Amino acid sequence: MIAAASDAFWKGGGACGSVYKVTCLGATNEGVPHPCSSATVVVRIVDYCPSGCRGTIDLSQEAFAHIADPDAGKIRIAYDRLYSFFSGCSSFIYLLYNWGLSFIFIF
Repeated sequence: MIAAASDAFWKGGGACGSVYKVTCLGATNEGVPHPCSSATVVVRIVDYCPSGCRGTIDLSQEAFAHIADPDAGKIRIAYDRLYSFFSGCSSFIYLLYNWGLSFIFIF
């Protein structure tokens, strides 16, 4: 699953490819008082989070829904950086030929 990084994580694009384990800690507003599931999610930073996204990781809808009720909108999180998959945000394209078929993986 994927996420975007705010200035606090971005490091001039150096955060791209970094992988984080994210856990929901609780609500940030009154909308959904107990938004968290008991799950954690592992996400890869693939983009820069636009302004208004200060000091946080902006999870994809799929990643957010995995750890919390999507109606919450914003949640408090805990995170651990696991590793960096690659450096920079350029797309990496790999062609894999297997049994005469071509597969394209874009990271």
